[in-house]
Amino acid sequence: MSDDGDDGTETHGGDDAYFRRLVDEDALRAYLETELGPASTFEVTRHPAGHSNETLFLTWGDRRLVIRRPPPGETAETAHDVLREHRVMDALQETPVPLPETVLACENHDVLGCDFYVMSRVAGDVLRETEPERFANESARRRLGEELVDTLAAIHEVDPAAVGLADFGRAEGYTRRQVDRWGKQLAWAFERTTEEREVPVLREVGAWLDENAPETHPETLVHGDYKLDNVLYGPSSDPELRAVFDWEMSTLGDPRADLGWMLSYWRDAGDPDPAVPELETTFMERPGYPTRRELVDRYEQRTGTEFSHQRFYRALAVYKLAALGEMFFRRYLEGNSDDPMYPLMEERVPALAERAKRIVDGEEPL
Repeated sequence: MSDDGDDGTETHGGDDAYFRRLVDEDALRAYLETELGPASTFEVTRHPAGHSNETLFLTWGDRRLVIRRPPPGETAETAHDVLREHRVMDALQETPVPLPETVLACENHDVLGCDFYVMSRVAGDVLRETEPERFANESARRRLGEELVDTLAAIHEVDPAAVGLADFGRAEGYTRRQVDRWGKQLAWAFERTTEEREVPVLREVGAWLDENAPETHPETLVHGDYKLDNVLYGPSSDPELRAVFDWEMSTLGDPRADLGWMLSYWRDAGDPDPAVPELETTFMERPGYPTRRELVDRYEQRTGTEFSHQRFYRALAVYKLAALGEMFFRRYLEGNSDDPMYPLMEERVPALAERAKRIVDGEEPL
């Protein structure tokens, strides 16, 4: 997916009714004129990527900007908290963590009917389905992986208190709460989905996680959804990670959970077939990309934090993916979604459960 908006960008002409729910162009123009000064060019398009907050590409004069806002309609009290996302990004502006420049944050619902924020638009590519041609060599592939893990280390090395984030979450007990939270989400999904089929392996994995959750853990800022397609690489042939996106799950917590999550999306050559082939990319199996073990070694050397209990953190990540899939399956069964991915979860969740069990049993090593 190219950041330039020419590939897969949906303008308001494609779906006028939905776009009008997202943007009141007259109110937005007036707001921007007040905050940024007048501009001769004003254009807004919607980018369809992502499944949570909405991303709008904005041209204001010669400035290329991005608006992040929640989806229209009712949202849960703590979901889609874009101003929380803005807060952490704004706090990290002067740190080594690569981010778009934050421009504006707006709580006035007279503008778009919701909170939103504006940030600069960064040129480059988000890697989803394949690697850019300029990275199709072993040297660039290795550097791409190193940039990914080095940036995660940079996030974890931030002193939250020094950047005004000392109260950004409750780090103590984060890992135990993760196990409990996703167990409850899964139990909710099972209330309906077990009428269609059982996933006993997932219950086994949940019990193992409950028994093996570390009692103590390091405490840092965590991103919460750190993976390859939530970062952007610049346009040069030498991979440079220029921006980390999607901070809505960020908090204070256990950095090893972030590492386990990132690794759950990273494949080694010879791995079993993807459990969810529709969502998992495999190009990092090509020669030159670092292995999971090499990424962990580099992270440990960079941070001084040992990735102990690695089976737990990697299994937890896949368990969370399976719980999400089972929740999607329940919504499909209840007629609450027309997403074509959701019915596939009838088979994909058991496959994820088997993967988590392989990690627990040491059959899918680093």
